Amino acid sequence: MRRKLSFLIAMSLSMILLLAGCGTSSDSEKTGGEGESENGTFKVGLEAGYAPFNWTQMDDANGGVKIDGSAEYAGGYDVEIAKKIADGLGKKLVIVKTEWDGLVPALNSGKIDAIIAGMSPTAKRKKTIDFSDVYYKSNLVMVVKKGGKYDGATSIQDFNGAKVSAQLNTFHYSVIDQINGVSKQPAMDNFPAMRVALESGVIDGYVSERPEGVSAESANENFKVIEFSDGFETSDDDTAIAVGVAKGSDLTKEINKILAGISEEERTSIMDAAIKNQPAAN
Repeated sequence: MRRKLSFLIAMSLSMILLLAGCGTSSDSEKTGGEGESENGTFKVGLEAGYAPFNWTQMDDANGGVKIDGSAEYAGGYDVEIAKKIADGLGKKLVIVKTEWDGLVPALNSGKIDAIIAGMSPTAKRKKTIDFSDVYYKSNLVMVVKKGGKYDGATSIQDFNGAKVSAQLNTFHYSVIDQINGVSKQPAMDNFPAMRVALESGVIDGYVSERPEGVSAESANENFKVIEFSDGFETSDDDTAIAVGVAKGSDLTKEINKILAGISEEERTSIMDAAIKNQPAAN
């Protein structure tokens, strides 16, 4: 009887230890590290619809990276910068295609580790996320119809009476108010939509950063980029582009170190290649 009792006690202790071990493993998984980057991946969110910064393509041509959960690939300046950062971190790059308005929520919920999407480190955004050092800086332009009424514009005030739009929730849209007498149109979700609106005559022009404008002009012979001698008033934060990370993230310092190793010449070369390689549809 004693042997049987001892055996039962020993079995009970073994089961308790086994369950405790399982509980420890589970708790470790739940509390480990900063998001997905802890298990060897660097998840980057972007629209894949803002050429030449980022776009969607059907294969891995020109260094395209497969979009997570999709048969499509992402390419562009942002993707090339993301590759360099992932390599520097010793992580596998994972591209998570995300609508513009969903990027900050995706970052704050841990769905992605960073935003590399042509995003400016504005004061408003800095309230909810942190930013790396600047990895690109660009001027604002207007994209119009070639040969149209605003083809010869040299000042933003030449757009008095024009129907002008820009992307929703960007500083591009707010600067339209600097044009006297402008007919400010509702903001649009993305740049492909604005190009369609311009082509169809719904708008006379849209505000963009120079690389996207050059991209639009290259993709459609009916478009023209207007660069201003008397342009929009902007802050350095507005025209700069940086990597978005979660508040207090250790990634900020690491990313800044990697970005410091990319020369201005190399950055220019990457952008020139992105403009050249963008798909015509973008």
